[in-house]
Amino acid sequence: MGYYINMQYSKIMGVDYGDARIGIALSDLMQITASPFEVFENKGVENCVAHLCELINQNMVSTVVFGLPINMDGTEGERAIVTREVASELAKKTAIKIAFQDERLTSLEADEILKEAKLSWQERKKLIDKVSAALILESYLSRKER
Repeated sequence: MGYYINMQYSKIMGVDYGDARIGIALSDLMQITASPFEVFENKGVENCVAHLCELINQNMVSTVVFGLPINMDGTEGERAIVTREVASELAKKTAIKIAFQDERLTSLEADEILKEAKLSWQERKKLIDKVSAALILESYLSRKER
């Protein structure tokens, strides 16, 4: 008796949601590595959700992980509430899994990585959001209980 194994590969998307810019990162199809993908201008929730839906469809994404800006004392403030609202709107438009990952200090870590690459402040500013998204996604991918 033979066995039929249907291995369906998909990517996981990391999102660093900000008032001005939104950083996006994508995993590989085996969901092992996270890579910075793009930064796009935040033109409101509706526009953001439409763009994320487009990226989900184009890139075979099965899960979207939003970086959750938790305060240093572990509480959720206004930014976390806004992020959860955007995630909720995305969940209404798609059937994929939505997850959250603590993003404390990812922007600082991303800036340090870019400084080590000897990039100017102008160059770092263009890249920091997608590098932050990659760090958020990397943290999520390393969790054992996904």
